[in-house]
Amino acid sequence: MKDIYKEQYRQIGLKIAYYRKLRGLTQEELAEQVGVTPAFIGHLEAPNISKALSLDTLFDIAAALDVPPYKFLYFDDF
Repeated sequence: MKDIYKEQYRQIGLKIAYYRKLRGLTQEELAEQVGVTPAFIGHLEAPNISKALSLDTLFDIAAALDVPPYKFLYFDDF
């Protein structure tokens, strides 16, 4: 991951956490649906950790949460 994109990855992780909680899922449940480890979801969602993810994984998460993928890629000004 390039340093210039750290803030965008952080915002993606916060949005994943928001929509996951909105759907009433735990990190473990989301991880199981997506086929990743709960630790991976935890790292994505942690505001102090910048964790990269592939578009395939983002699309899988979006599908599991029933959220259009573009919602994760709209960034607030930073």
